[in-house]
Amino acid sequence: MKIHFVTHESFESPAAIETWAKKKGCEMTYTRLYNGDTFPTECNFDFLVVMGGPQSPATTLEECSHFDAKKEIAFIKKAIKEKKILLGVCLGAQFIGEALGAHFDHSPHREIGVFPLTLTEDGKQDPIFSTFPVKFMVGHWHGDMPGLTPESQVLAMSEGCPRQIVRYTPKIWGFQCHFEFTPEAIEGMIQNNADELEKYKNLPFIQTAEVLRKCDYSEMNKFLFSFLDQVSK
Repeated sequence: MKIHFVTHESFESPAAIETWAKKKGCEMTYTRLYNGDTFPTECNFDFLVVMGGPQSPATTLEECSHFDAKKEIAFIKKAIKEKKILLGVCLGAQFIGEALGAHFDHSPHREIGVFPLTLTEDGKQDPIFSTFPVKFMVGHWHGDMPGLTPESQVLAMSEGCPRQIVRYTPKIWGFQCHFEFTPEAIEGMIQNNADELEKYKNLPFIQTAEVLRKCDYSEMNKFLFSFLDQVSK
C-alpha cells in the first residue's frame, strides 16, 4: 500500500501511524508544508492521511505563510474524486469535512490531554468500531471540530466534544482525537505549544504537561493499529 502524508508542522507528525505503516511495509511519501513542499499533481497513492496543526481551515496565508487552505482543500477533493482512502486527524479531519462541503465549527470545549471517548449508537453498529470497547481512552489537543455532511455518521464523542470520530463514507474518516500520540510525539506537542497549556490551564478539559508525560499511549496506539488494519484490507 502507498500512503501519502500531509503534515502542517514538524511537531504534529504521523507518529504511531507511521510506525504501523513501516511494520506493514507500506511505501510512504510526504507533503511537509512547513518545509515548503507543494501538493502532488497526481494522486499516486492508495491512502491519504492529513495530519493536524495549530491552524484552522480559516487560517490565511498572511497568518501562516506555508499554509494555503484553498490549495489543500483542492488536493483533498482530488483524492476523494479518485476514490482514495482518506483519514484526517484533528485539523486534517476539519479539512476533509471542508472538502466535502461541511464547514468546521468550534468545539464546545477545548481539550488537551487523555480523556475517554464513548461510542455512539452508530459507532456500536460500525463494522470497525463495533469491535472497540464502548468507552476507551485517547489523546486530544484541539479547540475546533469537523463539520458534518448529511451522509456522515458520528461514531464516537467525548464529554468535551460531540464529534470525535466521523465516518463520512465507507472510505473516508475524520478523527478529531489523536490515536497516534506517542511519548515522543506528545513531548513535541508540549515543547511547541507550551503557551496553550498555560493559557487554558483553568479550563475543565486541560491536563498539565506533567500529566501528559505520564500517560500510557500504547493502548490507544493498539486501537489505531486495529483500525488501520481494517481500512487497509
